[in-house]
Amino acid sequence: MGMNRAVLEKPFDATQIRQRRGRTGGVLDYVEGHTVIARLNEAFDGAWSFEIPWHEIRETEVLVLGKLTAEGVVKCQFGASSVTRDRETKALVSLGDDLKAASTDALKKCATFLGVGLHLYAEKPLRPPGPNPPPRPASNSGQRNQDLPPPRPPVATPSTSVAGDALVRSGRVTPRQLAAIWRLARAKGLEPGAVEGMSLRVFNRKPEALTAREASALIQELSTMKRQVA
Repeated sequence: MGMNRAVLEKPFDATQIRQRRGRTGGVLDYVEGHTVIARLNEAFDGAWSFEIPWHEIRETEVLVLGKLTAEGVVKCQFGASSVTRDRETKALVSLGDDLKAASTDALKKCATFLGVGLHLYAEKPLRPPGPNPPPRPASNSGQRNQDLPPPRPPVATPSTSVAGDALVRSGRVTPRQLAAIWRLARAKGLEPGAVEGMSLRVFNRKPEALTAREASALIQELSTMKRQVA
């Protein structure tokens, strides 16, 4: 009679699953040792055995090699547990308990080779994922996706950045503003070089490099000037 794989691989109920923090952060799902033992008893009617043929005690942890045997099948895995010490004296608290914890760890790992709790080890995020991003629409070469809304025009809100010692606001000078600057300059009897010099002294830029706001200020200045007489 073969192994009862349906029982061995049956996912554990949510009430049987515990959670703990992983070594590298996040939350890991696990089941306790007695839950695994109950599953093995159910699958093999108690006809299974487990032994520790090797163990090692280190400074900060204990290691064991577990051997699970059931229906002629043998599975081996390592288990580990931290050595528990007194906080103040640093003396060993109970190596026996530490070895038992490592043995339980090895038993659970051996049982996974038979399918017990294997679903808990499937690749998945350590933390619950956030909301799924909206699916990206498939793009057709040379054809606009009709389901996408048309691009929104940029909002005409001034932004600021530093260029030299001047505070620059977005929005370049318009052709109409440039035409007004040169028309006013001629009306006031100013040479192009004089207008450029005025723009450089005030804004550190020539008229064609001004922003719309700066151009408006220059136009206002030219409008109030008296006509230059040769």
